[in-house]
Amino acid sequence: MGFSIWQLLIILAIVLLLFGAKRLRNIGGDLGGAIKGFKQAMKEGDEAAGDKSKLDDQSSGRVIDAEVTKDQDKVKQ
Repeated sequence: MGFSIWQLLIILAIVLLLFGAKRLRNIGGDLGGAIKGFKQAMKEGDEAAGDKSKLDDQSSGRVIDAEVTKDQDKVKQ
């Protein structure tokens, strides 16, 4: 159960009549920009994950636990 070329052309003509060519062009441009931004964000995320794994590989494997306090008396001693 697929669409024939004639059915697709009729649907395209109806959409074109409803929205107009200019509005469809704007929608297409906005959609293309959104896809481009999404791909760029995914690429940056992969690069950030790659940088983090490089740092993990370069570390010596030691874990240092520490506690930070804001007690002024301990700092002065």
